[in-house]
Amino acid sequence: MAAVTNTIFSPATAARFDRLVTLYPLKRSALVPMLLYAQDEIGYVSEAAIQEIATRLDLFDLDVRSVLSYYSMLRTKPAGKYNVQVCTNISCMLRGGYEILDHCKRKLGIGHKQVTPDGQFSLEEVECIGACCWAPAMQVNYDFHEELTPEKVDGILAEYAAGRGKDVK
Repeated sequence: MAAVTNTIFSPATAARFDRLVTLYPLKRSALVPMLLYAQDEIGYVSEAAIQEIATRLDLFDLDVRSVLSYYSMLRTKPAGKYNVQVCTNISCMLRGGYEILDHCKRKLGIGHKQVTPDGQFSLEEVECIGACCWAPAMQVNYDFHEELTPEKVDGILAEYAAGRGKDVK
């Protein structure tokens, strides 16, 4: 592993990165997990994160950017405190996923990959969140919400806005 003396990450995340590279036969295999952990810690994958991860894995920055641009769940810009991801894949689409997405757009006053002016919410249309049996569904940060109606969405968004969402600490 390339020596990283000045990390931008917390000691816990830096230690996690050090361990990750030992778990795979090729260091490069740790790239996606590292990108996800970096995003969890700083909210998105910054230029500094790209450079440090590339150094840790003996890759070029371009190698990291190529993988980063492939995965829709990885961001290069900050998301809102509550990142709302509405599924519009086939099961959700057939059961009102687009209507839920349009309702969220109206309710939040933002579009796909945008952030509310107060930074509280961001909105994304996503391909699948694996909740087909409970469609239509959305995810807020890492919490699933299923069998949605516009009224149910209003309640969910209100809970997060008040700081009482599932994952609010």
